[in-house]
Amino acid sequence: MSNADLEAALAAFGAREPHFLSHSENEVYRVQHRGRPAALRLHRPGYQTRDQIWSELWWVQALAERGVPVPGALPARDGSLIAGRPGGRVASLVTWVKGAPLADDTATPAAFHRIGALLARLHNVTDQLDLPARFTRHAWDVDGLMGEAPLWGRFWESPALDPAGRQTLLAARDKARAELSAYRARGGDYGLIHADPIRGNVFVDGDQVTLIDFDDAGWGFRAYDLAVLMTQNLDRPDARALLDAAIAGYRSERALPHATEAVIPTLILARRMASTGWIMTRKQIDREWMVTYADRAVALARDYLAG
Repeated sequence: MSNADLEAALAAFGAREPHFLSHSENEVYRVQHRGRPAALRLHRPGYQTRDQIWSELWWVQALAERGVPVPGALPARDGSLIAGRPGGRVASLVTWVKGAPLADDTATPAAFHRIGALLARLHNVTDQLDLPARFTRHAWDVDGLMGEAPLWGRFWESPALDPAGRQTLLAARDKARAELSAYRARGGDYGLIHADPIRGNVFVDGDQVTLIDFDDAGWGFRAYDLAVLMTQNLDRPDARALLDAAIAGYRSERALPHATEAVIPTLILARRMASTGWIMTRKQIDREWMVTYADRAVALARDYLAG
């Protein structure tokens, strides 16, 4: 990232005092904006188009205006939701969120009940929106997760896989594609989803939970949000209790048929496999992490095929 991109973004939004926070998909800074803290993002080139980034911001602002606890979009000085110098990185600004990311000590059944309810509320409010003609996001459908060109890459080609592991993932992919295709054909719940409610994107402040970072949001299976919520908690001894609490919370706000609950394990596997592709594109990640992601996906795929 060039200093010119940051300076242009600060000027466009009337922000100041940038403090670097993180660099995963985007570079994120805490800034001061009209006397309050806000989060300035410089978006990773090539991941989302300008229209896709605008759509994300339009959506989160619509959610925030309707009381859903998500960061709201803050417009630039000219009133637009996105900014950035010609040829540079797209920038956006969202409201600051209090609290801290979900952690081992706060990942309790009570918290997961609240998160499940929040995901259902997000889906409910979204279904009531009239999306503008400009709105466009990618799709976490069967092809987006496990097609020939998945959104996060051809996971079965990971260099961390041996031939047996590769065949295991391909066999699990075929089975999961058939299962999810049949579920969709039966009218399985599908629409706009957050798509990445991992621990780092769920902020906890007492009894309040907030969803941040809609960078991966798009069209997809509604149960995928619950599946992703569980992916970092599968090895915990209370994993089943956490999932049950999240499902109960979801059902307190929105119907979740048993057929939808039944595909959650398949979608957990889909996320594990997708993450194996995602890690392949991260040059800053050493091979040890690539092996870890691949091993986790293969182990879960074996269980899935044996089930």
